[in-house]
Amino acid sequence: MNLGSTPFGILTCILLLLLLQARSLFSYPTPMNCTDTTRLCASFLAFKPKENQTLAVIQSMFDVLPGDVTVEGAGGRGYVFVRKNCSCASTIKKYVTNTTFTVKSSEGLVYDMVMEAYDGLALLPNTTRPARYGAVVSLTLFCGCSSGLWNYLMSYVMEDGDTIESLASRFGVSMDSIEKVNGIDNPNNVSVGSLFYIPLDSVPGDPYPLKADVPLAPVPAPSSDSFLENQVIHKAHAPYIWIVGSLGLVLALIVIGIVVYVSLRSSKCFTEAQRGHSKDSDSKNSYKFHILRKPSFCCGSGRYICCKSGDCKQNNGEPKSHQITIPKALGTDVFEMEKPVVFTYEEMFSSTDGFSDSNLLGNGTYGSVYYGLLHDQEVAVKRMTATKTKEFLAEMKVLCKVHHTNLVELIGYAATDDELFLIYEYAQKGSLRNHLHDPQSKGHTSLSWIMRVQIALDAARGLEYIHEHTKAHYVHRDIKTSNILLDSTFRAKISDFGLAKLVGITSEGESTTTKVVGTFGYLAPEYLSDGRATAKSDVYAFGVVLFEIISGKEATIRTEGVAMKNPERRSLVSIMLGALKNTPDSTSMSNMKDYIDPNMMDLYPHDCLFKMAMLAKQCVEDDPMYRPDMKQIVISLSQILLSSVEWEATLAGTSQVFSGLVQGR
Repeated sequence: MNLGSTPFGILTCILLLLLLQARSLFSYPTPMNCTDTTRLCASFLAFKPKENQTLAVIQSMFDVLPGDVTVEGAGGRGYVFVRKNCSCASTIKKYVTNTTFTVKSSEGLVYDMVMEAYDGLALLPNTTRPARYGAVVSLTLFCGCSSGLWNYLMSYVMEDGDTIESLASRFGVSMDSIEKVNGIDNPNNVSVGSLFYIPLDSVPGDPYPLKADVPLAPVPAPSSDSFLENQVIHKAHAPYIWIVGSLGLVLALIVIGIVVYVSLRSSKCFTEAQRGHSKDSDSKNSYKFHILRKPSFCCGSGRYICCKSGDCKQNNGEPKSHQITIPKALGTDVFEMEKPVVFTYEEMFSSTDGFSDSNLLGNGTYGSVYYGLLHDQEVAVKRMTATKTKEFLAEMKVLCKVHHTNLVELIGYAATDDELFLIYEYAQKGSLRNHLHDPQSKGHTSLSWIMRVQIALDAARGLEYIHEHTKAHYVHRDIKTSNILLDSTFRAKISDFGLAKLVGITSEGESTTTKVVGTFGYLAPEYLSDGRATAKSDVYAFGVVLFEIISGKEATIRTEGVAMKNPERRSLVSIMLGALKNTPDSTSMSNMKDYIDPNMMDLYPHDCLFKMAMLAKQCVEDDPMYRPDMKQIVISLSQILLSSVEWEATLAGTSQVFSGLVQGR
C-alpha cells in the first residue's frame, strides 16, 4: 500500500515539510539587517573551540591577531571571544565579516566542513563544491554593529541548555537588552542553533592563557549561587552604567559641535577658491569657466587647501583669476563632484620646464607623466590627448571621491581643446617596479625584506579601501608594480585609475562586465574568459605583485634558450607555482633559492617569506572563490610584518626603525 497516495500519507508528508521548514527557520542563523554600507565597527564572535584547537588554529580560522582572542572566565563553558571588524555588505544589506578556511581533507563537501568548523557562525553560498585538501575558502561570518546603546554586539549560536535568562546572567546584561536587540517576542521560543546578538558594554572575557599551544579545557557550569551573585552585581551597577553613558553622550555631542564649527570656519578658504561657470554664447565647441583661485592647492581631501587669506592675493592685493577652456566632450558632470583646482596650460608648461625630456618620469598607456614644480610644490603631471576623455573622467570621478593615505592624491587638472592634464602628488621614489627589476642599472635602491612587506601591506590597504570602505565600490583593473608608487619614505600608494570601474551588484556579488583591459601577466582567468571584473580580479593581480616582490622577476619572463626570432614568454605565476610544489613548508626553502630575489642577499626570515609566497598562491587561484579578499590579505600581511620586525630584532639591528612602520588597521 502506497502511503503517499492516502490521506494519512499526504498529511504525514505535509507535517514533515512543516517540521523541516520550522527547523530551518529556528536553527539557521539570521544575520542582522543594515543600510549604511560605509559603516565599520568592532564586534565579537563567541566560539567554542574543539579538542586540540589552539590559539594558532583559532587565529587561522578567523584571520585575527593573538590580541583579538579572549577566553571566557571561570563559570563559563570554555568559549573564546574573537574580535573582528564588522561592516554592512552592500550586496545583501547584512552585517558580516570575512575570513578564510583551509580545507584539511579531500573527502566530503566544503559546505559541510565549514558548517561543522564554525558551529553556525558562517555563511557559505556554494553547497555542492567538493573538498580539495589545502584549498583556502573565502567565507562570511555573521556579526553585528550596535545602534549606539551598547559598545559592542557579540554573535552567539545557541547550544543545548542555553536560555535568554542564562545568557543574560552569563554576560552581565539584562534579558530586556537581549530581547530588544534580537526582536524577541517570546523568550521561551528559542532553539539550539539559533543565532543571537549579545549587547556588551566592554570587551568580553579574559586575556588568552600565555601557554597558547595548550587547548582550552571545558570549565564547569555556573552554580545557582554564582547566578544570584551575578544578578545582584549587575543590578547594583546598572545605574552607574546609565550615568556614565549619559555623560559620554553629552561629551560626544560637544565634540561633534566643535568639529562642525571648525570645519565651517576652515571651509571659507575653499568657498573663495570655488569657480563660477557660464556658457560662452560665442562658441559652440567649448565652455568658458571663470574661476577665482588662490596660488595654492585645493582638493576634496583638504590636504592642499589654503587657509591663510593673506596668501591668496597678488602683489597688488587683487585676487588672481584665469579663464580656462574645457573641451565640450568632457561635459559638465565632471564639476558636480568634489572640486580639485583648475590650472591653466601656461602653468602646466612652465612647471614642467616646457615638458622637457629631463622632466619626463615615464610613458604610460594613456599619456606621459612629467615632474613639475607648481607653486613650490612638487607634482606629477599626466599629459593626455583630448581623445582620452574617458580615461581622464574615470580618474577624476574616482580620485575626487576617494581619499586614502595609500592612494595617490589628485591635486587638480587643466585642459585645452587638444590636451588634458591631471596633476598628482609627487612620489619621490618612483614606482615599485623600478626598485624590483634590475634596480642598480636604473640607479634605484634595492629593497630590504621589511621594506617589501611594508610596501605590500600599504598597497593592500589602498585596494581594500576602494573594494570595501568607499560609499561606491570600485575595481582598479590595472594593478601592477608600475602602478604602485613610493613616497620619500618608501610608503606605497596605488596610482593610475584610468581603468577603474564602479562595480554593480548582481546575484553573484559585485561585478562589472567590460571589454578586457589591463596588462598581460596580471589578468585573472575568469576576467580573460568572460570580461567580468570583480574585486577578486584585483586580488589575482595583487598576487602577481607579491610574487614579483619575492622573486624580483617581472610578471612575464622570456624563456631562456629560445631563438630571439620567436621568443617564448612564461607567466611568473606558472613559474612560482611550480617552485612552490617542491616547497611544502618553510624548512624546504632551499628548493626555492633560485626563485628568490638575490638583491635581498639571503637577509629574510624563511618562514615569513614562505607565508607571503603561500598568500600569493591563494591570490592567484583559478577559482575566484578560493581567493581571499583584500581585508584578509591586509590581516595576513600585518602578521607577516610583525613577525618580520621580531626577526629583524634578533639580528641586533635597529628594529625600532622598522617597528615604527607598523600601523593598526
